[in-house]
Amino acid sequence: MKLIKTIFVLLLAASFVSCGSGKEKKSAEKKSTEAEVWTFLFDGTTTQGWRNYNKATFPEQGWEIADGTLHCQGSGRGEAGGGGGDIIYDKKFSNFHLKLEWKISEGGNSGIFYLAQEVPEWEIYRTAPEMQVLDNAKHPDAQAGKDGNRQAGSLYDLIPAVPQNAKPAGEWNTAEIKVYKGTVWHIQNGETVLEYHLWTPEWNTLVAGSKFPGLNPNWANVAAEGYIGVQDHGDDVWYRNIQIREL
Repeated sequence: MKLIKTIFVLLLAASFVSCGSGKEKKSAEKKSTEAEVWTFLFDGTTTQGWRNYNKATFPEQGWEIADGTLHCQGSGRGEAGGGGGDIIYDKKFSNFHLKLEWKISEGGNSGIFYLAQEVPEWEIYRTAPEMQVLDNAKHPDAQAGKDGNRQAGSLYDLIPAVPQNAKPAGEWNTAEIKVYKGTVWHIQNGETVLEYHLWTPEWNTLVAGSKFPGLNPNWANVAAEGYIGVQDHGDDVWYRNIQIREL
């Protein structure tokens, strides 16, 4: 009888341990889910929250919602841009994880800006780092710059994307940008293609050897908080599923 009681007590204790570990596991899973809160900046149905850089409203022409995408309509004017101009989401972010998809037209060029500041009479690229969006096969910028630092996924004119894994014009690419306390990662089609650190001596040296000091002598002092934007470079480009998680 004592043996039976002993076995019963051991089984009861084991069940309590099992239940407890199950509750802990569910609690950990819940916390993990709650921590990863993603917000759509563009969900394919409305331009709410978006506006022209240095303006109060969304452009009346040049950008449209088409088949669930944010589409910049090409003008054929190249760097002079199209009829829409660059657009930004009307909220500043500091530490974040941005995810989106992009598709570029043949020979096309665009870009994703982050930590941007608005300065009257300036273009957005005078204040913001840019993740390049490009048709590497046909746009001449792919062969310009240094070591491929103007190809898709690169930190434009500063750090090349390695490996260079962009898909051809007309195909969808995924892009992610992570910013956390000055460390920045570019992720293209699921692979981390570059990492760098703002405000360091290495960063200052890198910027000094680029074209940016000529556009803004204080360009290296990138702000810790700023806008996210996409570029009208005069070419057709499509963006979709733009979402962000603040870190």
